[in-house]
Amino acid sequence: MAREPRRTTRLDQPREVRRALVPTPTYDPEAFGRLSERIARFIGTGRFLVYMTVFVIVWVVFNVVAEELVFDDYPFILLTLMLSLQASYAAPLILLAQNRQADRDRVQYEQDRARAERNIADTDYLTRELASLRMAVGDVATRDFLRSELRQLLDELEERRNLDPGPAGGTKPEKS
Repeated sequence: MAREPRRTTRLDQPREVRRALVPTPTYDPEAFGRLSERIARFIGTGRFLVYMTVFVIVWVVFNVVAEELVFDDYPFILLTLMLSLQASYAAPLILLAQNRQADRDRVQYEQDRARAERNIADTDYLTRELASLRMAVGDVATRDFLRSELRQLLDELEERRNLDPGPAGGTKPEKS
């Protein structure tokens, strides 16, 4: 029996595109993230709490007072269901917004750390340059150093002149 060669995937060639039977919905994750941040930012405000409190009070008062138009009796099951649904959507949206903020904070932290490393490297470089300049200035003759050297040289010349008798027939220095 002839054996059929085994088909292996080659890494140097792209895969064949397979069409799905049911197309998957696509969305822009960045736009969705921005929307979730806006919602989370609104949910975290006092205005949202006031709106929710007014909504719940109006709901309860309407369903207690309006005898013929009541659509949610005393245990307020529909109100509880709506609040639970709102909380079940709010929690993941808030978590998504927190994750995006954590990502931004991490990027900011990495940039700050890189900037700090560059500042340290620049400071080290400037410190080395300053040290080399100080050493170079230490090697340069200062005015006081030149004066002291010239004074020593003058003293040596005077000493030699006093000790050497000069040319033939010159005068000897006086001894005291």
